[in-house]
Amino acid sequence: MKNSVEMLIAAVLLGATASGAVAYQAGRDPAYQSARQSGLVGEKSDGYLGFVSSPSPAIKALVDDINIKRKAAYSKEALANGATVEEMALRSGCRLIAERTVAGEKYQTPSGQWKTRDGDTPELDPRCP
Repeated sequence: MKNSVEMLIAAVLLGATASGAVAYQAGRDPAYQSARQSGLVGEKSDGYLGFVSSPSPAIKALVDDINIKRKAAYSKEALANGATVEEMALRSGCRLIAERTVAGEKYQTPSGQWKTRDGDTPELDPRCP
């Protein structure tokens, strides 16, 4: 089952067309959305995506690309706000877990354990604002 989900995600990723580019610009790439919904990747409190299990090469490439873009955004925000990249990443990670994960998606607790989001408030890093 996991392999078929990863194959589907890889096909979507490799076959992305203009509609995929528009979806990415609107917020979530279809392959990224599918990986989140399938529980292959999840949000970490450090502001980056993590792998819940060993990723396929396509999923690894997708997540690496997103994390590179996130780091660039955090660097820009840090410079503009007189903060460190790590502070901006943590702030964003807290917000992403609390506000952007939905029921069924994975997130990493402060202890490093992966949990599936349910209707309750997620377990956040104590340093979250």
